[in-house]
Amino acid sequence: QVHLVESGGGLVQAGGSLRLSCGASGSIFSINAMGWYRQAPGRQRELVATITSRGIISYADSVKGRFTISRDNAKNTVYLQMSSLKPEDTAVYYCNAGVRPTSSYTYYANYWGQGTQVTVSS
Repeated sequence: QVHLVESGGGLVQAGGSLRLSCGASGSIFSINAMGWYRQAPGRQRELVATITSRGIISYADSVKGRFTISRDNAKNTVYLQMSSLKPEDTAVYYCNAGVRPTSSYTYYANYWGQGTQVTVSS
């Protein structure tokens, strides 16, 4: 069993900053890509940023230059530093990871965290 636990969400004024963290625990042999997605009310879940185990990063156009994703492979943790926040960044942010639980797995299974609310007031 693999668990992803997010933390760091909250309420912030426009222009402010927040840092999200997501730690993976449980049966973990290796982790491939880790990332952050978000879902605003009435909208589909969308990609925010991803980072591979080798550090290859991609961002949604809407957050480029404002958000920074990073990871600590030794701690199986991914971070999202969010700056210059806008009201349209308000959403539930979900952590995602591709995990091989044991060496017998030949593929990376997809896991999600429970989500953390980020609210940006104008």
